[in-house]
Amino acid sequence: MPERPLSGIRVLDLTNVLAGPYCSYHLMLLGAEVVKVEQPGRGDLARSLGPDPELNRAGIGASFLAQNAGKKSLVLDLKDPDDRADFEELVRGADVLLENFRAGVLARMGYDADRLRELNPRLVSCAITGFGQSGPMSAAPAYDQIIQGLSGMMSITGTTDTAPLRVGFPVSDSLGGLGAALAISAALLGRERTGHGARLDVSMLEVSLSAMGWAVSNYLISGVDPEPMGDQNATAAPSGTFETADGGLNIAANRQEQFVTLCRLAGLPHLVDDPRFAEREARKRHRTELNTELNAALRQKTALEWETTLSAAGVPAARVLTVPEAVELEQLAHRGFFTDLPYPDGSGRTLRVSGNGVLVDGEPLSPDDPPPLLDQHGEERERLIGRWRAHRHAAEARAS
Repeated sequence: MPERPLSGIRVLDLTNVLAGPYCSYHLMLLGAEVVKVEQPGRGDLARSLGPDPELNRAGIGASFLAQNAGKKSLVLDLKDPDDRADFEELVRGADVLLENFRAGVLARMGYDADRLRELNPRLVSCAITGFGQSGPMSAAPAYDQIIQGLSGMMSITGTTDTAPLRVGFPVSDSLGGLGAALAISAALLGRERTGHGARLDVSMLEVSLSAMGWAVSNYLISGVDPEPMGDQNATAAPSGTFETADGGLNIAANRQEQFVTLCRLAGLPHLVDDPRFAEREARKRHRTELNTELNAALRQKTALEWETTLSAAGVPAARVLTVPEAVELEQLAHRGFFTDLPYPDGSGRTLRVSGNGVLVDGEPLSPDDPPPLLDQHGEERERLIGRWRAHRHAAEARAS
């Protein structure tokens, strides 16, 4: 494929588990060279996380395999003087340093913002934490579940009978990683203009609240306290999950012409002139009655039949799938979303990992190499440092 947008960028990744590794995985897919700096003996905590105990014991847990393909692994003990010296050489040659320690931990290790700037004035350093590097909560421990609860996200997930509920995947971790990747990419672009790096402070709590969009803005702007509505959409009706002959069907008939088309195809043309449903706000007030009418009609066909019919007519509609069903969608195969790689342990098994949903010049972004074993690239340490040193000198020459 053509050269990737971040080709030539060096990322020193000190992160563990999810938000940080997810960020650096996206940077890798965009072309950056990512070197994971891992603790002796243990490495990234995600190496021992996942549903397969055998993989966990081998240090290649499913949680690690999912977001570390295409990266290199070096073990460095930052309490050891020789390893610290090598680490500082890597910092000097890096474009990005990424960490997700608790606030202040890296500074206590001797690498505060001033020291990092002294080592490399062009460095973009990014810290991902639960609450940010400052404020009364900055030192508190935080995992995804903690952030989901504090952000209000759980309070509007589920129904009035079941909320609060955790979203079914670590969405706050993922949002933190995406927010960091966006900020890093922007800071790298800004560095081309100013010649100076940047210090990025990413708060998972704040990124989560930002991503909650209308749930937060409706309260801040209009004073509307959001409530859990299950599978229904507060902004429109009919918009939610409906019943078919064999399972759930999502419909989002948010525009008047979509509602009219839906009623016609469902054999309910009379609903268009019913005062309860004639216009948007009335439909929202009478959502329950409208859903009852639609469910009775939609139960006459399968979800796939309705998806095909309604989509072809311009009404957004699709089946509610399980994860095993979703990953087999022909659409994903067509766009090359998944990549098959060998397992890093040499077992001959095939590992399937996801991309990021972006095509560059028509080509999907995918890793070239499987996730690394712990310290897999340790023997290359001196060559790596030398190459990064040359990269730094070349960058300095261009800047001058």
